[in-house]
Amino acid sequence: MSRTGRLNCIIPPHLLDKLLTNDDSEVRKAALHTLLTTTRLRGERTVRSSFIGAAAAGGGRRTVFDCRQSRSLASAELARSEEGPVSGNVSVNRAFDGLGTTREFYTKVFQRDSLDDRGMRLDGYVHYDMDYNNAFWDGRRMVFGDGDGRMFTDFTSALDVIGHELTHAVTEFTAGLAYHDQPGALNESISDVFGSLVKQWSLNQTAETADWLIGADVFTPGIEADALRSLKAPGEAYDNPQFGKDPQPDHMSMYVNLPNTELGDSGGVHINSGIPNKAFYLTAKHIGGFAWEAAGLIWYESLKASSAETNFQEFADTTYQKADELYGAESAEQLAVLAAWQEVGIQISGVPAGVARARSLSAGRGNGAGREDGLAALTRQIGALAAQLKELSEDVTVLKAGK
Repeated sequence: MSRTGRLNCIIPPHLLDKLLTNDDSEVRKAALHTLLTTTRLRGERTVRSSFIGAAAAGGGRRTVFDCRQSRSLASAELARSEEGPVSGNVSVNRAFDGLGTTREFYTKVFQRDSLDDRGMRLDGYVHYDMDYNNAFWDGRRMVFGDGDGRMFTDFTSALDVIGHELTHAVTEFTAGLAYHDQPGALNESISDVFGSLVKQWSLNQTAETADWLIGADVFTPGIEADALRSLKAPGEAYDNPQFGKDPQPDHMSMYVNLPNTELGDSGGVHINSGIPNKAFYLTAKHIGGFAWEAAGLIWYESLKASSAETNFQEFADTTYQKADELYGAESAEQLAVLAAWQEVGIQISGVPAGVARARSLSAGRGNGAGREDGLAALTRQIGALAAQLKELSEDVTVLKAGK
């Protein structure tokens, strides 16, 4: 069971709050309803977390239930089980597949036995409530709303959203990052990182070809927005009249100080998560290849080595140390970590500023300049060899003529 007593939702309160001023009365109504329902659920979970024990183990078995637009999870109908047939309900099947893909990702990539590493069963609930604009992890299960059909659509449609929410459980059973200020923003970032990696892994995408977006499929077609968040470009996921401008910063100089309240997004956990998100993207980009391999492993091991109140600086230092342990001091992977955190305004403790670039260039790594210099040197060597061969050929010709 969760140690945080927290309801983790994919749609942050500032987006729903923005919809309360929308010109469409139905949009306002759905946003208010979602906010009130989510507030009630948070209260229920806080009480429940004080007496519910560990989550039931079940070999990571999946079960999906249909709420049939009810808010009662207890009365939801069994819709698909691990041994059961494929459902005729698209949302049921998408939820079932998303749970399975996330489970397989953690099993095959990190050898983790379900979310708690003890075979925790995976329960999903679809068609929750009417016009519910959210999806959430409540400490024991994943719950999906259908959206209002105007702003948001069925939340089972986004695999990265499923991966994001289930990763909150992984965080709960490892570091247990507190849900406020920097630890909370790091909590959200970890879910964004591994939610994106679940999608990339399922599509066999490299760091270069991935879109690095979270929730690109949750908006209805009429909404001009790339996604809820972008790891590659925090602050640029959306900019429209309905939601305003994406408020995420990508550098510590733009860190947003907000109150640790519900309206303050618990100290800006969904906003300031853009900073560590960008650091992970840059690390994966610098290393290249599949992001879940080196970069993902470094972040996963760093998560396991963190604690409830770990802040950005401490997590950055841990990733640098883990890169050393996994790949060696001044390896390409460690230099990528160092450079990435420097680019978002966080200097690794004990490492002078500017070291990452100097070391990466001298090692022929980092931003590609070293590789370009190496290619130029190789070209020169080939040219010199060709000249030598030409001279040798001319010498042979002269010798033959002399005979």
